[in-house]
Amino acid sequence: MNGDIEVEALTEDQARKELARLATEIKLADAAYYTEDDPHMTDAAYDALRQRNLAIESAFPHLKRSDSPSDSVGVIVKDGFGKIEHGVPMLSLDNAFSDEDVQDFADRVRRFLGLSEGEPVIITAEPKIDGLSLSLTYEKGVLQQAATRGDGRVGEDVTANARTLSDVPDKLAGSGWPDRIEVRGEVYIGADDFAALNEAEEAAGRKTYMNPRNAAAGGLRQKDPAITAQRPLKFFAYAWGEMSAPFADTQTGAVKALAEWGFATNDLFKAHDGVASLLAAYRDMIERRAGLGYDIDGVVYKVDRLDWQERLGFVSRAPRWAIAHKFPAEKAITTLEAIDIQVGRTGSLTPVARLAPITVGGVVVSNATLHNEEEIERLDVRVGDQVEIQRAGDVIPQVLRVTDPDRAGRSAPFEMPHVCPECGSEAVREVDDKGKEDVRRRCTGGLICPAQATERLKHFVSRKALDIDGLGAKQIELFHERGIVKAPQHIFQLERRIAEAGFDPLSTWEGFGDVSAGKLIAAIDEKRNAPFGRFLNGLGIRHVGQTTSDLFSRTFVKWQDFWAAVEAARDNPEGPEEQALTSIDGIGGAAVGALKAFASEPHNQDMMAELMQEMTILDGEPPASESPVSGKTVVFTGSLEAMTRDEAKARATSLGAKVSGSVSGRTDILVAGPGAGSKLKKAQDLGVTVMTEAEWIELIRAL
Repeated sequence: MNGDIEVEALTEDQARKELARLATEIKLADAAYYTEDDPHMTDAAYDALRQRNLAIESAFPHLKRSDSPSDSVGVIVKDGFGKIEHGVPMLSLDNAFSDEDVQDFADRVRRFLGLSEGEPVIITAEPKIDGLSLSLTYEKGVLQQAATRGDGRVGEDVTANARTLSDVPDKLAGSGWPDRIEVRGEVYIGADDFAALNEAEEAAGRKTYMNPRNAAAGGLRQKDPAITAQRPLKFFAYAWGEMSAPFADTQTGAVKALAEWGFATNDLFKAHDGVASLLAAYRDMIERRAGLGYDIDGVVYKVDRLDWQERLGFVSRAPRWAIAHKFPAEKAITTLEAIDIQVGRTGSLTPVARLAPITVGGVVVSNATLHNEEEIERLDVRVGDQVEIQRAGDVIPQVLRVTDPDRAGRSAPFEMPHVCPECGSEAVREVDDKGKEDVRRRCTGGLICPAQATERLKHFVSRKALDIDGLGAKQIELFHERGIVKAPQHIFQLERRIAEAGFDPLSTWEGFGDVSAGKLIAAIDEKRNAPFGRFLNGLGIRHVGQTTSDLFSRTFVKWQDFWAAVEAARDNPEGPEEQALTSIDGIGGAAVGALKAFASEPHNQDMMAELMQEMTILDGEPPASESPVSGKTVVFTGSLEAMTRDEAKARATSLGAKVSGSVSGRTDILVAGPGAGSKLKKAQDLGVTVMTEAEWIELIRAL
């Protein structure tokens, strides 16, 4: 792999491919961290990706991508929250990893400002809080709005939630604040509060949080402010954005003003004269880290004089006048006592190392991730081994290596189970269309697997599937917790199952009444007749999403014919039905394989038989026979105004077009709305036909 080659040894073609890989990996990591609040790699691993990306861009500047991670901060705001555009972008910070990096930072500042060696440069140091960035806008001293970082330019509107934090004043105290001021800082959860929160979540049978940063981000980004109010969220103020007038001359003076206005500021914030003093503060904070009561993952240095900050300005995604000195990963050696298997909500089987408890960086560690069976084979880790573990960025620790691989009497190599420990269904490593085996083993039980059930059921009733009005995530969780809805067919048996379980009628339950209970039952009955594509998508079969479901719907039209073909292909992979499925343009072997695996499970066979007694699957609509877009590949980009993106895709596919998410040489039409960016430029470079939304609507209007 190119990722194993030193930057200096990369050819231009290898560098281009490596930049593409890094852009994808960093984008996925950003989405997991910022949007899903569920990071899948350590801070150290993430930092290494960004460092390699910058190094390759420096060596091959002409290969820098238009979507380069070095120009991005966070991720685009997801649907579900209002959007607030920051008056001044909320940028990230460049990182320092060594004493030499800090000295280089100070030297760069001095050179840029044209200062002599003897002229003092005061630089502040403060802990880098591991939480969620928040921007608070005050007008005439009164809080008007609050937003997350988002992509640095546009954040999520969390005003109602932010008002519930005791550290966020509704009205500024003291005096001297500008008429309009945007105060910035970090939302976090203290260590003791985090432990208590996880205990409560575990006692209630809910999923616990991986780390305090997860809990803080999840707490602030709740749809219901009442839930946020119940979370022990705190806020440190340390910066500002847009302001109607200056209010300080130095960083030190500004932080002092924030404290006078009623904000909590960090008492470890201090100004220093010289790099030696900064590094002493850094080492002091490493020593204090375990006892602070909140998570920090480094120290932030900032030039104190604000006029110098203004002169230094910004480069790419970060200011020149500040840098984050990251803490090194913390390591320790302990005994691996067992390897357990956890089943995730998507069905992936993840091996987890159970360790003899050991303190790492002030935190007692007893579990570490082993990722997947390929990682276990690479490490050759076995029960009873002494292993070195690493804890970085307060993400779940990982096993780095076995320290005693040559000892006598080692246990046998660990073998991943081939059946799901939760439901007994087969657990497989899927093979993609190129014959490559997935690194993860997944449970094929789907909707009947307890580890996946609630998320799969939520998908079954979601807007893109059956779209049952009034039956959302909260109701699914309630019915599942009480044992009433464990599988999709139970939704259509709701009243009967409530009675059989010995519960009072739904209308008497808290949160329901005669009217709401009646509406829910009516909404469920209304969906007993479900469109082919929506029903298939709702089953949540891996690799069979909305687009693939619609393709099958338009090709087979009748559900009975489609499912008979799936069952025949399951029983005879060499038969004509297999060919009929895989020959559909746009359908790959992975989707067909997933369908056959799903249909092979006795649990799923029973579920489907019961569902067919409760539901009628409506025929799909074949594509228009003489459509001018039939067989063409269409990409939608930018904002659509006359229809939603889903409506546009559905209409295009109903006319026989293939909808893609990316532009390539095979793209025939790009429909570009306001805000179209890199896809539009690429389409123009490739000579792809570009249409406005209005032109697209005119093209398909008569069809």
